[in-house]
Amino acid sequence: MKKILAIVIAVMISLTGSAQNQVWKVTNSSVTFKIKNAGLTVDGSFKGLEADIQFDPAKGFGNKIEASVDVNTINTSINARDNHLKKAEYFDAAKFPKITMKSSSFSKSDDGKFKGFFSLSIKGTTKTVPVIFSFAEAGGKATFSGTFKLNRLDYKVGESSWVMSDEVNITIVVEAVK
Repeated sequence: MKKILAIVIAVMISLTGSAQNQVWKVTNSSVTFKIKNAGLTVDGSFKGLEADIQFDPAKGFGNKIEASVDVNTINTSINARDNHLKKAEYFDAAKFPKITMKSSSFSKSDDGKFKGFFSLSIKGTTKTVPVIFSFAEAGGKATFSGTFKLNRLDYKVGESSWVMSDEVNITIVVEAVK
């Protein structure tokens, strides 16, 4: 009986070890957004993405992506606008300095792209967003590239306006190594 129990424990330990998905370390990243304001498209970005990425495209389980960016790195190429966006009315960077994303599940479509569902937290509000992304790997290096849309009002970023669109397009590109 003890021998069988020891074998079962050994098998469970080996399965747990092999269930670990590939761990990726971010080497470069880009987090950009586009929003219509006064009829013009405003481009912006955030810098300094930090992430914990455990992802194996061949596995349907155990994949995990958690990432964050510092709100204070917002850049729309106009300092006065950037400073305004950091205030309480928009991102409230003093109280909520990070935007975070945490995956809950992934699926792979026939075209080879992935769909991840992420808990996106902005300014104290968390909502689930679907993110369609591609994954390309070569020689121990990988690129994750995804896009999604969100309604800024869902996260209390600004107020309703006839000048500024509610819809924001987000693009995230992450280069990583094993």
